[in-house]
Amino acid sequence: MRDSDAPAVSPDEQAAALLALTRGFLADLHPGGASRRAITLDSALERDLGLDSLSRVELAVRLGRAFGVALPEPALAAAQTLRDLLDALRLTPPSGAAAPSLPPLPAPPDGGCDTEEALPDEATTLLEVLDWHVRCHPERVQIICLDERGETRIRYHDLARQADCVAAGLQRAGLEAGQACALMLPTCPDYFFAYLGILRAGGVPVPIYPPARLNQIEEHVRRHAGILANAEARLLLTVPEARTVARLLEAQVAGLRRVVTVAELASPATMPADVAARPAIRGGDTAFIQYTSGSTGDPKGVVLSHANLLANIRAMGRAIGLGPGDVAVSWLPLYHDMGLICAWLSSLYHGVPLVVMSPLAFLARPERWLQAIHRYRGTVSAAPNFAYELCVKRIDDADLQGLDLSCWRVAANGAEPVLPDTLRRFGERFARYGLRPGALMPVYGLAECAVGLLSPPVGRGPRIDRVSRDALGRNGLARPAGDEAGALAFVCCGRPLPGHEIRIVDSLGREVGERIEGRLEFRGPSATAGYHHNPEQTRRLFDGDWLDSGDRAYVADGEVYLTGRVKDIIIRGGRNIYPHEIENLVGEVPGVRRGCVAAFGSPDPASGTERLVVLAETRETDATARDALRTRIVDATLTALGEPPDEVVLAPPQAVLKTSSGKIRRAACREAYERGSLGRSAGMAGMAGWQMLRLAARAVLPQARRLAAAGVRLLWGSWVWLLFALLAPPTWLLTALTGRPALAWRLNRLAARGLLRLAGLPLTVRGLDQLPAGRCVLVANHASYADGLLLVAALPQPFSFVAKRELRGAWLSRRYLTRLGARFVERFDARQSVEDARGLAEAVAAGVPLAFFPEGTFTRRAALAPFHLGAFSAAAAAGVPVLPVAIRGTRTLLRDGQWLPRRTPLALSIGAPLHAPATAVDTFAGAVALRDGARAFILAHCGEPDGAAD
Repeated sequence: MRDSDAPAVSPDEQAAALLALTRGFLADLHPGGASRRAITLDSALERDLGLDSLSRVELAVRLGRAFGVALPEPALAAAQTLRDLLDALRLTPPSGAAAPSLPPLPAPPDGGCDTEEALPDEATTLLEVLDWHVRCHPERVQIICLDERGETRIRYHDLARQADCVAAGLQRAGLEAGQACALMLPTCPDYFFAYLGILRAGGVPVPIYPPARLNQIEEHVRRHAGILANAEARLLLTVPEARTVARLLEAQVAGLRRVVTVAELASPATMPADVAARPAIRGGDTAFIQYTSGSTGDPKGVVLSHANLLANIRAMGRAIGLGPGDVAVSWLPLYHDMGLICAWLSSLYHGVPLVVMSPLAFLARPERWLQAIHRYRGTVSAAPNFAYELCVKRIDDADLQGLDLSCWRVAANGAEPVLPDTLRRFGERFARYGLRPGALMPVYGLAECAVGLLSPPVGRGPRIDRVSRDALGRNGLARPAGDEAGALAFVCCGRPLPGHEIRIVDSLGREVGERIEGRLEFRGPSATAGYHHNPEQTRRLFDGDWLDSGDRAYVADGEVYLTGRVKDIIIRGGRNIYPHEIENLVGEVPGVRRGCVAAFGSPDPASGTERLVVLAETRETDATARDALRTRIVDATLTALGEPPDEVVLAPPQAVLKTSSGKIRRAACREAYERGSLGRSAGMAGMAGWQMLRLAARAVLPQARRLAAAGVRLLWGSWVWLLFALLAPPTWLLTALTGRPALAWRLNRLAARGLLRLAGLPLTVRGLDQLPAGRCVLVANHASYADGLLLVAALPQPFSFVAKRELRGAWLSRRYLTRLGARFVERFDARQSVEDARGLAEAVAAGVPLAFFPEGTFTRRAALAPFHLGAFSAAAAAGVPVLPVAIRGTRTLLRDGQWLPRRTPLALSIGAPLHAPATAVDTFAGAVALRDGARAFILAHCGEPDGAAD
């Protein structure tokens, strides 16, 4: 369009043409996968578009043809962005080429971010969800964090910026993609930044809870040491106040390298640009590991992917009609799935503001929860059953003056057995404050299904089913009981969430009909793939493609009623006894601490059945008063069951073991009972002191082992360097004296194999039969300075390494590499780089076998970087095959920035020679095909993730 007779082309049309041509070029460069990069005139050619020098030349040629100009090489070399290229094109005189064909300007998006009701439906990860909201409404408030000082408002762009700062700190601290990072933080703004920062850095968050009581510090450390060891956590994020416990954990967990606070990671000097590269995160990658309440020796970490979480969040949103007019309110702990997923991540996805407070703030004054709903006009809020009971019993009317709960449309009750009486009492008391009867929603979920599985219709209100106690206990039949005395009452939890299925099976795994009790199984897109590093528990979890919930239930009118945990059901004389019913009745007995009762069965060899044991906390110390209390507990149990318990154990406060979310740990209580350790008491300060001493003593052995292992590593690493110091000088001298690269290769191969053998480093080489007899170009991944040594040790025939030109500046390296036949290339000067590439192509055509590291360089980060085109262009131009070689283990052996080698197995896999496809229309297309084929083989065999940007 430089022709004087042609219509004038506006600057905007020129810019649009350049962007369209660039998008088409990138599609050719990366066939089979649409780029997610947002391409603008300010996109950097190298950093944002990933163009090496040869790719830039090819783009310039295409632009020159389209615009009818020949872009001069100096202009190409100086260009840093697409805008620079556009300016150069406008200033370059026409070359007589055909005028460009300008595509039409793209139409504006249909709806999209500007639509208030829009959601990130196309997002495949939580990070994509966050990025979507930051693009669409960065100033929208996402979180309102309440504390004693007031409120802290966090907008979407605040979340993203602070998460980037944390990610930068984590990367500097050594966290690598795929490694676990534990979160031991209370509810505070730092928690949100830390969770997203770990994801942004490529890590896997592992939420654990801070110690709640001084006299339980020993159990806290013991339980979490097992969790951190199972998760293989490398870092622990905590608050300064928890450093003592964190240090004890660090001493007992061998892989835990560092304990750090969020403030230390995200210092004011840290900027988002400090994150060198965002690891590629995909939907199938782990979003976090949720450790369920279980035994201390066999922790069960539920692995949940981004896809699992998003499926559950979207299904729950549809079930309750979550929309832009909603406001969520929560005091639930963020280390628990109900607080993390149901409250925060669901609100994050749906663009709903979340008002959040500390669990301790709620427990101290339960009215704060209701007052927050009133003040912020909360519409959605969830809590376990005990919270609703606490509101009924602990809040004075004087604290409810002016309260208006008419805005509350979804009051979800879950995470523990839902009691009919609690629903009734809460509904009756707070109806006078505007609470609608239909707002109460009993729900059901479990960590193995992310968080939610069952939900009733919104606005219907609770549905209670009364069934015959005898028919259910003896025959597993949920027969309606009407007004029958002694009937059992169960709460309806509704139907499965959209896209999920459930079934009820008997002891033989056969599906049963309606109103027959059995084991609840489920499946759906939210279901976990299993437990982290626990194949035995994972095997037990699955029944084909169904997952075992561990709960017993029945179905009536298509809706599910939970009856209890399988492992907690007490079988006494062929009758099923439901412990939560006993616990609630005994908890009402005067003198017993409410919510601090555990009922469990213990095997009785004499009778061949289980003994019913009731453990209850009390502050009574007088012997006569305690005897009277036992009698009242027996009477309460007798009234409910028609038979008394076999034993009543009265224990001091804190004796009944609970999970972090307040659930009774019946199995742990049973173990303590059978060990005879129930009811032991000690002063809090004295107990904590002894616990600290025991923990410190217990940490001595792991620390000694760690020091011994470090000593062995130091000795072995020093031995390797000694071997290198002894072998390198004579090898260098003999190489420098020989004038034949083939002989130099054999000498170096002998030295390299000797070094590996004497160092005790096993090297496995696969695919030597793939080495072609004729010309070829070898390409290998680059992870360490040891890569060249491995190639020399493994390959019987010589190759000429392609090295960076800077190595010619030092006489020692120049002499050595030149004798080995190395070729040197320029990395920074675009014009010289193109000339060097032409020279390499000519060398290959002349029969010189070249060896390239197409990543260009290596870093600490374990990931396969994008490949430059130079090696593949040389092969395509010369018409020779590319030989892909995958190196595995060298990054661990000698990581960038690390001087001490680490013993590790080494492997080298050689693939079949790759030829440019006959369908390639030109050398560039052939080079792209060779690059993609070689990279696919190396990615499959190098043992590292794909580090290419999305």
